Amino acid sequence: MAVVGASLGGLRAAEQLRAAGWHGAITVFGDEPHLPYNRPPLSKAVLAGHALAAGTELRRRPSVEDVEWRLGSAVTAADLTARTLTLTDGSVHMYEGLVAATGVRPRRLPMPGGPPRHVVRTLEDSTALAAGLAAGARVSVIGSGFIGCEVAATARTAGCAVTVVAPETEPMASALGPHLARALRLRHEARGVRFHMGRLATELTPEGCVLDDGTELRADLIVEAIGSLPNTEWLAATPGLDLTDGILCDAHLRIGGLPHAVAVGDVARFPNPRYGPVPRRVEHWSVPGDTARHAARTLVAALTGTP
Repeated sequence: MAVVGASLGGLRAAEQLRAAGWHGAITVFGDEPHLPYNRPPLSKAVLAGHALAAGTELRRRPSVEDVEWRLGSAVTAADLTARTLTLTDGSVHMYEGLVAATGVRPRRLPMPGGPPRHVVRTLEDSTALAAGLAAGARVSVIGSGFIGCEVAATARTAGCAVTVVAPETEPMASALGPHLARALRLRHEARGVRFHMGRLATELTPEGCVLDDGTELRADLIVEAIGSLPNTEWLAATPGLDLTDGILCDAHLRIGGLPHAVAVGDVARFPNPRYGPVPRRVEHWSVPGDTARHAARTLVAALTGTP
């Protein structure tokens, strides 16, 4: 069994494959050099220096002690017909069943230049950003979602001069609604965070960024927190797959209707009665575990012939 992606979704997939009765080999491929770790602290405790990287490692159940972890080994291509995976070093690996758990990566601003630019997705990202959060540093956060607001709060606590730029009328309005979003902004402002809401960054300069109304913001560093993109490029050569926004799956989380390939976590786009008839991705900490349980049962049943 091959699991592509060694974050929370990959770990939960390996655990659930064992729970579903798969006794064969499981290999987890991950592009990062780390065992699965918890990402939410990266914009808070780890960024603030209150938690060490080692403290973010996720607990692994005893059932996956025999799982092989191929870390620092990104999968660059897959042949779902031949059931093979190609890694960055050119090696090819065969599998019986496949779990796609490649998650997402940060969306980047579509413009060059600027002062040092940061995102928050990996331990290395958080460490690099933390090095720039010295007292008095001018930090411009582009984006006002969870990551943007958390980084803004952490940077302000570190004594930085923080400005948030976003096109919405209030920070996190789509997640919290207008009333809570306004309360959140007021709380940030009371602690010294400045907001430019309803604005877009249109240019990055060595001194900072320029907004669509002509405002020039001075910044020592830029944090890009404008959302994410699903990691699906490794499947792009497979004909017939819908990778428009993540990997389109059926209600059993099968990829392209194939019985031996499933997707879990942030990268999976699947039908959910809670959100209506249109399949969608859901980026939430609980989704990798929930989808892994369902996908593992689907995959093991198909490969073993048991319901």
